[in-house]
Amino acid sequence: MAKTVRLSSKRQIAIPKTLCDKLGIHIGQDLTIAAAHGHLILSPKPKSYSDALEGLGPEIWKGIDPLAYIRKERTSWEKSHLPRP
Repeated sequence: MAKTVRLSSKRQIAIPKTLCDKLGIHIGQDLTIAAAHGHLILSPKPKSYSDALEGLGPEIWKGIDPLAYIRKERTSWEKSHLPRP
């Protein structure tokens, strides 16, 4: 359910208690805010970005062995940084 809030002169908003309760947001908690497609996205800041991002983008690795890819990248990096004769 959408709620209406007003932007203050200090560009602040108050998040309705019902939404805080629903999302488990508490006073003093850090939030992240982003803009996408003309909308603001406000989310609780994850305790660990690694945990929050785990499992995203599996389609990127479809048909690719991640370890082989990393080895190839490391090898190319090492070759590009060898001293020149």
